[in-house]
Amino acid sequence: MGTLSSFSFSLTSSNWCRFEEKFQSRTKCFLCGDSLLKRRRRRLVSQGYQLGRLNFVIRSCYNGENNRNGDSSSSSSGGSSTGERESKEKSNLATMTPAEKNSDDNGDDSPASVSSRPPAISQVGPAYSNFQVDSFKLMELLGPERVDPADVKVIKDKLFGYSTFWVTREEPFGDLGEGILFLGNLRGKREDVFEKLQSQLTEIMGDKYNLFMVEEPNSEGEDPRGGPRVSFGMLRKEVSEPGQTTLWQYVIAFLLFLLTIGSSVELGIASQINRLPPEVVKYFTDPNAIEPPDMKLLFPFVESALPLAYGVLGVQLFHEVGHILAAFPRKVKLSIPYFIPNITLGSFGAITQFKSILPDRKAKVDISLAGPFAGAALSFSMFLVGLLLSSNPSVAEDLVKVPSTLFQGSLLLGLISRAVLGYTAMHASTVSIHPLVIAGWCGLTASAFNLLPVGCLDGGRAMQGAFGKNALVASGLATYTLLGLGVLGGPLSLPWGLYVLICQRAPEKPCLNDVTEVGTWRKAVFATAITLVVMTLLPVWDELAEELGIGLVTSL
Repeated sequence: MGTLSSFSFSLTSSNWCRFEEKFQSRTKCFLCGDSLLKRRRRRLVSQGYQLGRLNFVIRSCYNGENNRNGDSSSSSSGGSSTGERESKEKSNLATMTPAEKNSDDNGDDSPASVSSRPPAISQVGPAYSNFQVDSFKLMELLGPERVDPADVKVIKDKLFGYSTFWVTREEPFGDLGEGILFLGNLRGKREDVFEKLQSQLTEIMGDKYNLFMVEEPNSEGEDPRGGPRVSFGMLRKEVSEPGQTTLWQYVIAFLLFLLTIGSSVELGIASQINRLPPEVVKYFTDPNAIEPPDMKLLFPFVESALPLAYGVLGVQLFHEVGHILAAFPRKVKLSIPYFIPNITLGSFGAITQFKSILPDRKAKVDISLAGPFAGAALSFSMFLVGLLLSSNPSVAEDLVKVPSTLFQGSLLLGLISRAVLGYTAMHASTVSIHPLVIAGWCGLTASAFNLLPVGCLDGGRAMQGAFGKNALVASGLATYTLLGLGVLGGPLSLPWGLYVLICQRAPEKPCLNDVTEVGTWRKAVFATAITLVVMTLLPVWDELAEELGIGLVTSL
């Protein structure tokens, strides 16, 4: 017969729920392979265990053959340890009721908790080693810091009450259930109650926890005072607040910025396609071209490409300045921007993270929209000035020729170009335009992409703040569908959709006050911006282009 070697460790009450869920989710014992019995806390209490300091005995199962070939010291101490176990079993059985004794005799068919009786030894099944036990302990230690149960009791007694919020039950809160969500009945105006609770929590607990006011999950009705029912969630500060920017993140951001400079210069060189050497043009336009040309031929065009590169980079930097100016009055910290290079637009924009918890949904909308609005304002100014300069004969030597079909890539920008340049200029095979037109076009397209209401983009954050998380889910599905079908963005729809799926898929975390509405005018501004985004990213098909006079449409 195999020998039982015991490993004993203790679990605090805050870790008990996670421990219990992991064991209940299994169908076989991770020690010996036998089927598990259902565990109930009342059985543990009846056997004398305390949930605040619960001692579990984990036994590893070895078959008889491995044990006979194993260490002889374990068998020598087996007699004394077996006697101690038998005495403990007798004492536990003496405290059990007859019903509980019968339930133990029923085997796997009866629900039972962790029994003090040793389990049956299985001749087959994996052994549970010291390394596995230590790994399990390490996972518990490395998990997120949970709310202290003693603090929960103090907060329920001193923070909540008849005049603020009457707690009826509690649930896990947070991504991993590391917090506590208090559900109950609100006893006043939600904004006033939340402000009062925040100040009182600081007096009671200091800076240990953050308090969130969120909509009650799975609520069956609205609050009698109007609006959704609210609940209050509590998380430890080190869990809820974003981490500091590391050195590697600074290095990655710097390398991405260098790549963005290179892609912007490349865009400036490509815009001079009518001036480039024929072998270079053939290499970039002919799919059958294999041997690359001498890149030294591009050096004379770098200087003339810099103005366009400055324009593209200026738009992206102005975008980030808009975020900073909107975040500073609200004392919201932002991360360094991670620019995303793109050879078609020069840059897809930048990923900017919140490094502090947002106070409310108004701040989320304002900060999110400030960046794209600032970048779009500068881009539109460049685009409009470039169109006006394109019709000025005095700057003819600075103009570049582009295919007229380029203007069919955007319904809104194509209509504006048609209105400024006229029908005759737009119906030639090529159109002479100033480089500012290209810089403004790329900036407006990048700003429109970032305003799409999906994921953690600026538009997704604004949608979540203005209309709620459910609206973001619906708009995200619609946006993914339009991008997948190529309806928005044309050839750039697929790479942009992949970028969002990889980097910006998850929605933004909730604000401290995630319930108070943002107001009608913010919703109206954002809805207008979404309309302009769709018109900017919507390509013009040939029939409509011929009717509107945008580009030269050739019919085969």
